[in-house]
Amino acid sequence: MTTAPPQEASAPPPQLDRFSYDDAIVRKFLCASVVWGLVGMLVGLIAALQLAAPVFNSLGLSGNWTQIFSFGRLRPLHTNAVIFAFAGNGIFAAIYYSSQRLLKARMFSDRLSKVHFWGWQAIILSAALTLPLGYTQGKEYAELEWPIDIAITVVWVVFAINFFGTLKVRRERHLYVAIWFYIATIIAIAVLHIFNNIPGIAGPLKSYSVYAGSQDAFMQWWYGHNAVAFFLTTPFLGLMYYFLPKAAGRPVFSYKLSILHFWSLVFIYIWAGPHHLHYTAIPEWASTLGMLFSVILWMPSWGGMLNGLLTLRGAWDRVARDPVLKFFVVGVTFYGMSTFEGPLLSIKAVNGLSHYTDWTIAHVHAGALGWVGFMVFGMAYWLMPRLYQTSGMARPKWVDWHFWLATIGILVYVVAIYAAGLTQGLMWRAFDADGMLEYGDFMQTVTVLIPMYWIRVVGGGMYLVGAVLALCNMYLTWKRRPTQYQEKVYQAPPLSPGFSEPDSHIAPRFRPSLNALAVVLIGLGVVLLIPYLGYGGGSPESGRLLLYFGLSSIGFGLLLGLGRTLAFWQSMAWHRRWEARPLRFTVWVVVAVVSASLFEIIPTFAIESNVKTISAVKPYTPLELYGRDIYLAEGCYNCHSQMVRPLHFETERFGEYSKSGEFVYDHPFQWGSRRIGPDLHRVGTRLTSASWHVRHFEDPRITSQTSIMPAYAHLLDEEVPFEVIPSRMRAMKRIGVPYSDDEVDQAAESARAQGRQLEARIKTEVGPEEAGGYSGIGSRKVIALTAYMLRLGTDTQGFAAEAAAPQGTR
Repeated sequence: MTTAPPQEASAPPPQLDRFSYDDAIVRKFLCASVVWGLVGMLVGLIAALQLAAPVFNSLGLSGNWTQIFSFGRLRPLHTNAVIFAFAGNGIFAAIYYSSQRLLKARMFSDRLSKVHFWGWQAIILSAALTLPLGYTQGKEYAELEWPIDIAITVVWVVFAINFFGTLKVRRERHLYVAIWFYIATIIAIAVLHIFNNIPGIAGPLKSYSVYAGSQDAFMQWWYGHNAVAFFLTTPFLGLMYYFLPKAAGRPVFSYKLSILHFWSLVFIYIWAGPHHLHYTAIPEWASTLGMLFSVILWMPSWGGMLNGLLTLRGAWDRVARDPVLKFFVVGVTFYGMSTFEGPLLSIKAVNGLSHYTDWTIAHVHAGALGWVGFMVFGMAYWLMPRLYQTSGMARPKWVDWHFWLATIGILVYVVAIYAAGLTQGLMWRAFDADGMLEYGDFMQTVTVLIPMYWIRVVGGGMYLVGAVLALCNMYLTWKRRPTQYQEKVYQAPPLSPGFSEPDSHIAPRFRPSLNALAVVLIGLGVVLLIPYLGYGGGSPESGRLLLYFGLSSIGFGLLLGLGRTLAFWQSMAWHRRWEARPLRFTVWVVVAVVSASLFEIIPTFAIESNVKTISAVKPYTPLELYGRDIYLAEGCYNCHSQMVRPLHFETERFGEYSKSGEFVYDHPFQWGSRRIGPDLHRVGTRLTSASWHVRHFEDPRITSQTSIMPAYAHLLDEEVPFEVIPSRMRAMKRIGVPYSDDEVDQAAESARAQGRQLEARIKTEVGPEEAGGYSGIGSRKVIALTAYMLRLGTDTQGFAAEAAAPQGTR
């Protein structure tokens, strides 16, 4: 008699966790995004009107109110509101909504979510109050003063703890592609913000950058370019990878393409910043390296664009009917346009034409309003019915109207400003038959743009009307919400502590195939390229040899290891393992971001020949230093540059080109990024009349009839607070400016003495009949700013004898 084998007891079903998602925090961030977006765009429209007609600088107000609403103070408010308030809140809404669903877990802490939300709104409100009042660091996209910077750091850490804590308690083992981009955003922004905003504190709302001149310029555009990369690109790509497939009801086109897209962006983007500084006083190797990586960046960027658009395969018929998909398609298309144009503008020949013109402004707005704006609004319209638990939008037709207003508006805007930029660039470099500048008066190159500026007002106004429709539609949809939101409960098995899938189920382990010879060849190539990039390779012949042998050595080393690794990389199996291990994944993101940064930053600071000092260059006098602070507070860097590039048409117009050694005491640098006023680096050698500057600040139309610059008449009435100058000089001394203790102690009296000298000089220039009108002006703020203007460009005597060859400094 046989007996049946005993039946194995089946394993009990895993215990299911019950959980719900925190959609309240998403509602808060989404509402804040739309509201702040409207504010930022309204301020942008006012700024556009001020350029088309300077009368709008006063907004019909009088007294000290006029300075608060001048273009130089409103433009930073506009950029910060659109980037950090509109886009920032949109990012957080996307991350909080999608992460919970992708990880099958509620956010790690509801309390941290609330701290994050209210902390971020407090930061935005602080910016809205301080920037119009003139409290600024004077660095584009990093204007906020040190207490607000500290608050940003704290709130970002709270956000990071909440996000990574959610990764820890997730119930989905593998990380979806959107999560990768969120991780990169959190890591990179933390690194960028901290290292670009190290302050030399001079007071409660006053600080100076610890970096100076060329090195500060490098750090600022390392930050500025990568803030675009990791605040306006990677999180919105995460948004695209989640919300576009959701809206289309289709899976992402290619998993492998998303991997290539992600890691290429994370590693390559961080190198590209120096292309903003072509032909300036940074080492040529740095800007060239930035250009090379920018051009390479075009390929992975378009890979992401194609991955997004091809996700709609089989669903293109829905695009014509679904306004949400229309917003996403136009947004992704603008991403493709912007990421083609960016590498194009990084090429030196093109950059020589486009830099400092409105072409850059058009490029930025195509990205910020075309890519970011359309993605935020598309996501908002998809989320609103789900968050407010309604059957749909309150006014579906308004969504279509918003789409067409925004699309036509942004096209009108960018076409007009592209035309303005090309007009500027071509007029600046035009010479007549006698070899003279055809448009010698800089204002000729400004007044011709006014019609295009009015067209920009029309386009921007249309975009703003669309945003108003969105806010009204959101309010009406919110009013249709149920009396009490239903909180749906979900179930999923937990990830057991210590549990890990067998590696064979995830991916075969990687066996490194680069043998010792390959490693040696690659290392040799890098060693050969370093002196070529850092020093220009000496003579042209030796430079070409270093470049040839360096690239050849690296190429042979890579080929040696290519064959055995091809199958492994093609399978992307290694990445599947990383996706199950968030800590390892995050570490590699940190390695990519930090290593790429250090490869550029360390040589810039460590190699002394990158900044050739000039003994004739001395620190600013106490009065000039305070005048420079006024220059920052009034936002003059938004319209003027202080960098004469070594291009014939620039040296003919503005004088001798700028050298790196002239900026060693400039904390922060003030090279600017656009010119709707002339370059000022040599203004002290070209406009030597102190009375001219005073009249110009009182009313620019007195000295330049067609000027669009706002008036600064308040500077003629406000007294210089001489008592604050010593503390500012002490702060500068702490960060390396060689002021002596005696100079600091006597700073106030020294500033008063220089003010009296300038007052006497002005009275002599205007003559006895007008001299009475300038009595007491030596203690007014206008005299400090005038002292700074008269100093600019006057320190270069004797430079030819000390550093005749510019080759290592350009």
